[in-house]
Amino acid sequence: MKTVTIKINGQPIKVPEDYTVLEAAKKMNVNIPTLCYHPDLHAWAACGICVVRLENSPKMVRACATPVTEGMGIITHDPELFQVRKTVIELIMSTHPNSCLVCGRNGTCELQELAADFGVREQPYEVRLRDLPHDESTPSIVLHREKCISCGRCANVCQSLQGVWALEFVGRGEHTVIAPAGDLELNDSPCIKCGQCSAHCPVGAIFERDQTRTFLDAVRDEKYHVVVQIAPAVRVAIGESFDIPPGTVCTGKTYAALRRLGADAVFDTNFSADVTIMEEGSELVHRLTSDDGVLPQITSCCPAWTDYMEKYYPDMIPHFSTAKSPMMMQGSLTKTYYAQNMGIDPEHIYSVAIMPCTAKKFEKERDDNMFSSGHRDVDLVLTTRELSRLIRSSGIDFAHLPEEDADSPIGSYSGAGTIFGNTGGVMEAAIRTAYNLVTGDELDDLDVTSVRGMEGVRRGSVNIKDKEIKVAVAHGMVNVSTILDEIREAKKAGAEPPYHFIEVMACRGGCIAGGGQPYVTTDEVRQKRIEGIYSDDAKSAIRCSHHNPQVKQLYDEFLGSPLSGKSHELLHTTYQARPIYKK
Repeated sequence: MKTVTIKINGQPIKVPEDYTVLEAAKKMNVNIPTLCYHPDLHAWAACGICVVRLENSPKMVRACATPVTEGMGIITHDPELFQVRKTVIELIMSTHPNSCLVCGRNGTCELQELAADFGVREQPYEVRLRDLPHDESTPSIVLHREKCISCGRCANVCQSLQGVWALEFVGRGEHTVIAPAGDLELNDSPCIKCGQCSAHCPVGAIFERDQTRTFLDAVRDEKYHVVVQIAPAVRVAIGESFDIPPGTVCTGKTYAALRRLGADAVFDTNFSADVTIMEEGSELVHRLTSDDGVLPQITSCCPAWTDYMEKYYPDMIPHFSTAKSPMMMQGSLTKTYYAQNMGIDPEHIYSVAIMPCTAKKFEKERDDNMFSSGHRDVDLVLTTRELSRLIRSSGIDFAHLPEEDADSPIGSYSGAGTIFGNTGGVMEAAIRTAYNLVTGDELDDLDVTSVRGMEGVRRGSVNIKDKEIKVAVAHGMVNVSTILDEIREAKKAGAEPPYHFIEVMACRGGCIAGGGQPYVTTDEVRQKRIEGIYSDDAKSAIRCSHHNPQVKQLYDEFLGSPLSGKSHELLHTTYQARPIYKK
């Protein structure tokens, strides 16, 4: 990459020629304040807080959207720039509610942090607040539009990263608001509840539906036996809320924290991820070996993706694995197998799932298949952020908790269950077991590196009994159409399908960057979380789902075999076409 030499505050530095001033300053460890900018998104210079001065010129430019040029001299901080930035913050605050104490982003709000950094202690401009209705129509996220600062991040991520177009700017001038097209409610829009809008919003305009009080009510209710499961991606992110580096595996500490919060039993969704592989892997083998098998098979673990598919690609329903997500399998097994083993009336079991994803709050009630135990299989879903708040408010010193183990009989897991948490993980776990189911042997190398990485679409293959199995992985909804359109074109041409197995995750990087994970997730943070996931896999004594002894016991004692009648009843689901816009 060609470089250019520039000066930042008088200090020369060489940077790639495609850098912006903001990126160049960061390389020099100079912090230019921003509000509308996020490294996941293309910069569009909405807020003006990142203004800098050019040497020997009165001109100010916005650092996030200004490319560097050879010989450029930049002043990033001086009294004039300080005053300009402070004025911008004060103007934003003049139209922003001063209700920080009851806001879902209190303590994690970027505007709040900037106001503190710039010493804003009064409001010099006329306060002009708007009385706008709250949108609480979805079970996953809520929209408080009066707090919107028109930074555009939510619309940007919904359109450019997710390709959903559920959010956009509606109205003009001072009457502009963020809303679905036609000013609909979110639940009537194309929204897939992925929560990426909430993860990228810098303030409290969009956030997850908080249900921490519901959890506290459940653990206080003596009639309930509260059972909690934690998802693979939670363990490598929750520590960030307690100043532990991203990617640190905090599995044992999370178990310990949940017990101190009042959980009667703590299980791991990794266990049911192993069960998912037994079901999904067996389903793949059936499709590969039977004359009527519909190929390719597409994974179904991500509820935002299944919602998207039902709305935008209903013709792909025959390709979808009927296997439920690990969360829903765990919920069903908790209120059947676990309840039976423990002699507990499933009506008295309160099933809680800690997830990195806001769409999981929707998934638990998406249709009648989520009541396969005869009860609501999962009663409550909390995001990683909600669990962090519960831990902090309960006075638990998370960083110094001892490591504890999960409970039995549905708590142990293999390394394959762990890697479900990042893009490519479901594919890799499935290949490890599908190879065994077909050949009776084990893969020589369990690290299927061809499906790892952060490219939006990845393609690879694996040889199983001299048959080349073509696979593809996509993450970030905007990348999915590339692969699905290839399948459609092959169908039209009457050709062989271009793939046998496809994994899709709605969020960039997979669940490790889900809409309910700790704020300020960048590719650097994603990579550290992914490394943590793979380190957990690498150190596991058992790295394949079909070797998990508790999974074997489950089938021997209860399910019979993968794809059995009982498995279909409890662990599989169906799909239906859904309208993009509800009438």
